[in-house]
Amino acid sequence: MKIICIGRNCAEHAKELKNEIPTEPVFFMKPDTALLKEEDFYLPDFTKDLHHEIELVIKISKAGKHIEEQFAHKYYEEIGLGIDFTARDLQTKAKEKGLPWEKAKAFDNSAPIGKFIAKEKLQLENINFELKVNGQSKQIGNSKDLIFSFDKIISYVSKFITLKVGDLIYTGTPEGVGQVHIGDELEGFLEGESFLKLNVK
Repeated sequence: MKIICIGRNCAEHAKELKNEIPTEPVFFMKPDTALLKEEDFYLPDFTKDLHHEIELVIKISKAGKHIEEQFAHKYYEEIGLGIDFTARDLQTKAKEKGLPWEKAKAFDNSAPIGKFIAKEKLQLENINFELKVNGQSKQIGNSKDLIFSFDKIISYVSKFITLKVGDLIYTGTPEGVGQVHIGDELEGFLEGESFLKLNVK
């Protein structure tokens, strides 16, 4: 099982980090050890600036490679909610030196995942999602604001990497990313329903 993450897929988020808006999908990988299904997340000691990034997540249901965009909808049946935790301080230092920044993104438990829902129950072009921290809304997103659609992402990634059943694609975070602290409670909502809850310890 692979975790594929799409970066800079919301224009306002790209702007808030002073990044260029991409002309094609930008993706990176996390290992399966990044996945976290528990309700407790332990703040790692190697970062002083860990950020939350709430994202819609596609679960691949059919293996494929070189998938044409018009057929991409056949390769996933469920959509869920996840968090792409980012050690922003480590990422910034690595970027400044022109180095890879996997350690800022791919560390253990950096990809909390919530429950999934059948895509037929959603309007794929208009999915509302939100992250609340300690009951306060911090990130509000909608699938219509993604620069690259689910189908475009699947088609593009499959040109380089064979997709397999169970692979997860984190599709990009909206603006409002911010630091998390010990004692925080993070709760993710999809169409107003709680899909993911974490306690930071």
